[in-house]
Amino acid sequence: MKFLCVSCDEPMTMQRGGAPDETGSITALFTCPNCGNQIAMLTNAHETEVVTSLGVKLGPDGEKTAGGCPFPGMLESEPVPDSDIPWTDAALQRLQSIPDFVRPMARQGIEHYAREHGYAEIDEKVLGEARGRFGM
Repeated sequence: MKFLCVSCDEPMTMQRGGAPDETGSITALFTCPNCGNQIAMLTNAHETEVVTSLGVKLGPDGEKTAGGCPFPGMLESEPVPDSDIPWTDAALQRLQSIPDFVRPMARQGIEHYAREHGYAEIDEKVLGEARGRFGM
């Protein structure tokens, strides 16, 4: 993930960021190295929970990573292991509608949710519940 300066079309660099605060939010400040424009990113508690439930490690305050990404664990993600929980055909088809670059993380999060809640199979009902839980 990269943030680009709209004026310069340059990748922005992270100036400040870090672990979630007491409310569960993450704030990161990005600056364009060319023109100095700044943007801030703020996640809410549900978005932060989605990211952390997927095993993404958040960099320490001020850490700069490739492309200024505040979620360095996403840059070097582990391959998705074979699932120990079956998916219905309809659920797998729905999973295909998720963009390729986030699909493995979404799948892990959904499977984690299903295991936590004692589901023996992932169907469209489980997908709906997981989506609601993650605030999407």
